[in-house]
Formats: sequence, structure tokens, C-alpha cells
Amino acid sequence: MGNENTEIEEKREPRHFIQQAIDEDLASGRFKTVQTRFPPEPNGFLHIGHAKAICVSFEMAKEFGGGCNLRLDDTNPAKEDMKYVEAIRRDISWLGFEWAKECYASDYYEQLYEWAEKLIEDGNAFVCDLDAEEMRKLRGNLTEPGTNSPYRNRTVQENLELFRAMKEGQFEDGTKVLRAKIDMASPNLNLRDPVIYRIQRETHFRTGDKWCIYPMYDFAHGQSDSIEGVSHSLCSLEFEDHRPLYDWFCEKLEIFHPRQIEFARFNLSYAIMSKRKLLQLVEEKYVDGWDDPRMPTLSGLRRRGYTPESIRNFCTEIGISKRAQWIDISRLENCLRKDLENKAPRVMAVQKPLKLTIKNYPEGETEFLEAANHPSDESFGKRKVPFSKTLYIEQDDFMEDAPKKFFRLTVGREVRLRYAYYITCEEVVKDENGEIVELICTYDPETKGGTSADGRKVRGTIHWVSAEHALDAEIRLYDRLFTKEDPEPSNTQKKKGKTYLDNLNPESLVVLDKCKVEPSLGKADVRQRFQFERLGFYIRDSRAPDGKLVYNRSASLKDSWAKQQ
Repeated sequence: MGNENTEIEEKREPRHFIQQAIDEDLASGRFKTVQTRFPPEPNGFLHIGHAKAICVSFEMAKEFGGGCNLRLDDTNPAKEDMKYVEAIRRDISWLGFEWAKECYASDYYEQLYEWAEKLIEDGNAFVCDLDAEEMRKLRGNLTEPGTNSPYRNRTVQENLELFRAMKEGQFEDGTKVLRAKIDMASPNLNLRDPVIYRIQRETHFRTGDKWCIYPMYDFAHGQSDSIEGVSHSLCSLEFEDHRPLYDWFCEKLEIFHPRQIEFARFNLSYAIMSKRKLLQLVEEKYVDGWDDPRMPTLSGLRRRGYTPESIRNFCTEIGISKRAQWIDISRLENCLRKDLENKAPRVMAVQKPLKLTIKNYPEGETEFLEAANHPSDESFGKRKVPFSKTLYIEQDDFMEDAPKKFFRLTVGREVRLRYAYYITCEEVVKDENGEIVELICTYDPETKGGTSADGRKVRGTIHWVSAEHALDAEIRLYDRLFTKEDPEPSNTQKKKGKTYLDNLNPESLVVLDKCKVEPSLGKADVRQRFQFERLGFYIRDSRAPDGKLVYNRSASLKDSWAKQQ
């Protein structure tokens, strides 16, 4: 029995550092319950990098029987908007998570202001008249200490009066700030008297013009966590150097003190995940909005055909670490392929149609052939596919002068039509420019269903659609938005004026507007994903005009980029 227990222990997944920290806090009694939060700023759409943070915060809360709040960090009214809040809600719900409470930093503005006054009263904050450039000059650097502001020794009463006057709108933007009074010689630059309030006359999307001073993120963050009873504030690694400031505020205000734990973000190859740069791509129309299927946003991935499960599986696969990672985008694409392999019904579509006429097939006849909706799962059922004298096949499935290893259709060679018959090409019809416009073939009626009674074998199988019954469709082949793994230019390139925009992939979108698809696709729901046999995974575009069939390629069947490297 002991040996069996040991074997079970060895097979158990090792616990990562966040789980271990929570285990320790619960065991020591530091916290009785686990409460987390996901705190995005509503100034853009969520992207795949946020998906990891979402998964970490929500799944840790779930694992330990707690809750996770959605808190909108709305402390910068100049860049924030309700449309982003709505997009954030939609993306989190789509990923499959439910938040315990929806909160906003602006919910706590009154309390934050009172705490700012307490810092002043306790001699821990002062009003400073230096502008941003002057503060920067006095801040020092990693090897030299900073210099105290000439306004650092104002009296408590003077600071209170000035701060209240700031709140009442008696000073112009940028003329005064409230700073924490910590240590201008601290080796941690974040503790060198950081700004905690600034004057900013901007209409807030929730509070309107009630406030003309707004707290800085470093001040609002920890206090908002405290108000909500957050036990574990799970942040990305760039906040590690901010943690002493987080702790300092909680200690000086003598409020509930959450524990901040940092984990590494990741960089995705062939992608940009800076909100500022993603906004530039949208505003300057390099892409078709935040939900362009080439964007790394969750709305873009959703429109492209990604499933919530594939994204959650990707986040699980890359794991949680303390070191920043470069993740190849092929890992994300492979997670989608794995998920859709078992979920997507099969259909036939022809992206670049070539007319094929079976000269010995009965004129005017149509038969409906049985086709499996999934090759290895009978629960998907079967469908009837119309077959007639004139078909469309892929242009790439025919070659007039074919090499030996080309096993598709060529003159004099027999191939199998998927679910149908063996055919042999006998004649090629060309237009006045020498372009192939039609193939004349014969079929063997004894090979219905794709097998021969005499046992002869064929090497090639190709897909097709009936010309009479096929529907017209537009197919959009989406690829990686950038041509380089790291789209950011090198320092040498930057000196030459190059930017990440110079690495945009001109073939990231190819539109095929003369495609033919089998009739079953005309009734497909916009949320339905398919595998177009031999081509890849596709989804009906959610923003296509009514009545127009537009399908977006989610992923090819294989990683075509791997062959190029």
C-alpha cells in the first residue's frame, strides 16, 4: 500500500510557485479564503497575453474555492471608454470564466482621496510644484541617488490646503502633483517619492466631470485590492519592482494587506501585443478593426475561428514561470488544430475552381452520395452530397505535365473523387491565352463510394463540388501579420527610421472571391467551425454582409511556415 501511495505522489503534477505560495498562506493562517482579481485598463481590447493573466487569476481562485473579481482600472480617463469595458466583459465570458463582482477603481475615488489626505496628515505625502521634466532630472538613476524636491518640506497644513485646492480645480493641469514622501536615495527608483495624484481635466466615462484629479495606478492598485479583500494580487513580472511601493502604501495606511505575486508575461512570435501599437494598427487602417482575424486580440482570434478551449489549453501548455518567454505562434495554432480535429465536421469546398466534365456520366442526372461528417466519430452522422456531370476541383489538383511523385490528376491518370468514383482525365481544354479552363474526364460507374470491385488501387484522392449545386463563396486566407518572429526593428534599423510597421506581411490576407462550396454550408451558423477537406479549418465570418457567404481560414491543416524555416 505504501508503494502505491508513493507511485501516486510521483505521478502527481508538481505545483507551481503561485500554488505553493497560496498553500503556505492558507496553512499559516495569513488568509482564510482566496480572493483574486483581473484588473485590465479599459483602453483597448484584450489580447492573447491577457488570456494568460485571466486564466491564472480565475483558475487560482477556482482551485482554492474562492472568487475572482473583474476590476476595471479606470484611472486614466483620457484613453478609456465604455466600449472597451463591454469588449472586456465579452472576451472573459467567451473564454468561459465568471467573475464574482464587477468593480471599478472609480468606485473607490472618495476612499482613495481620504487615504491620500491621511498620508499627508501623517507626513507621508506632499504637494510638489515641479513639472515632469524637473522631477525626472532630480530623480537620479540606478547608480546615483535622487535629490529632494524643494517642496518636500511643506507643512502638513499647507499640503492639505493645496491638495484640497487641487481637488477643487484651482490649479491648471500639470502645475501640481501629490507625491509620496519615501526615500530619494532608495536603490528602487519606484520608491523615490512617486507621484500618487495628478491634475487632469478629462471627462471620465463613469464619473463625468466630478473629478479633476486622478490617482496614479500604483496608488489605486493596492488600495483597490485591499478594499475588495483580495488575498492574492497576481501580477505580471514588470510589477515586481513596484511591490515594495504596494506594500508601503498598505502599511502606512494600516489597511488590509494583500500579497502581490508576480509571474512572467510571454512574447508571441510574429505578433505585437502593445496596446498602443495595436491601436495604431486599427486607427491607421493597417487592419480591419480590433477584431481583424490577423490581430492577437481575443476578439480577432474569435472571429478567426479560435475556440475558448484552444486558448485555455495554450495557456496551460506554456505554463507559469518567473522568466519571460518567447512562444512560437505555431504552438497556439497547433492548440487550435488539436481542438478542432475532434470538433469540426468535414465538408468540401473548392478555393480555386477548375471545371471538370465527366463525358460518360448521364446528361441531366444528379445523385446524392453519402459522406461522413467526421472520419472517426460516427456521432457526427452523415450527409448527402450532390454529384453531377459537371464538377469543380482545385486548380492545384491538376498538372498537365506532372512529375512522377504528383499523385493527383493528370492526363491519362486515374484518381479517386472523395466519396464518389474513380475518374480519368482524357482531354484538356484551354482558352485563347493558353490557360486551362476545363478538363474532360471519364468515370468508372463500378467504383461508387471510392472503391473498385476488381481491387485496383489509385494513389490520389481529390475533393470536388457539383457545379450545378455549389454555392458561391468568398474565402479569406489569413496568415501571420508580420514577416519576422520579432517584428520590432533592431537598434540599427531604428536609427534608419524603421519601425515594426516595416515588417508587416503583405500576404497576411489573401481574398479568394470565386470559390465554390457544397450547399450544406449555406445554412451554417456563424459560430460553426468546419474542416474543409484537404484544406484546413474555417469559420463563417461574423461580419459578412447578409446573404453573402464568407469563410475565414482559422488554420491550415499543417504548419506551412515550418517548411520555410
